[in-house]
Amino acid sequence: MKDMKKVIWGAVLLAVGVILALNALDITDIDVWFPGWWTLFIIIPCGVGIFTDRDKKGNLIGLAIGVVLLLCAQSIIDFSLVWKLALPAVIIIFAIKMIVRGASKKKDGDVIIVTPENGELPSGTAIFGGKDMNFDGQLFDGCELTAIFGGVECDLSGAIVEKDCTIRATSIFGGIDITMPKGVNVKVSSTNIFGGTDDDCVKNPDSPVTVYVEAVSIFGGVDLK
Repeated sequence: MKDMKKVIWGAVLLAVGVILALNALDITDIDVWFPGWWTLFIIIPCGVGIFTDRDKKGNLIGLAIGVVLLLCAQSIIDFSLVWKLALPAVIIIFAIKMIVRGASKKKDGDVIIVTPENGELPSGTAIFGGKDMNFDGQLFDGCELTAIFGGVECDLSGAIVEKDCTIRATSIFGGIDITMPKGVNVKVSSTNIFGGTDDDCVKNPDSPVTVYVEAVSIFGGVDLK
């Protein structure tokens, strides 16, 4: 996939270079600085990502946003209307994700949603604020973390993990930092829409215990360390 990404980016840069050269020689007169040219920095990466990345949903949404912004810059559609619909669109996407996640037992083939015996996950939510969670010396069966215009710090370094469990982390215009327990295996599934999931934690594939992480980042970030 990495080689394919290089091929696609090479083709794009080659096309740009050829156009600039032809313009300089007065062979063509193609305006590369058209209204909304900056949206290509959204459209092209997302378009390339559709063919090369695993996270196709995020790239498809990013591509749609880029195209809408281009149409706004071209005065084809009203930008003020798009701006008014932006927040409802994010909320709808988040709601659909919650519905699908709640109705499914598995995610992306590898990540399994493990529900505790009592049917509920401990939760930590930060909305326009911060939330610190520490599980030192506690039996950990999973948790649900949500950051909306805020931040959540979850420290599991001293937690006791005796069986498979799930962490659900959702960040919308916010950030979630998770310090993972040592000595366990970790499997991560992520959906990123103008956000990102950084997985820097140390995994132990030989461990009989697996912590499954389901991360959703919408204009936000989830960091595992």
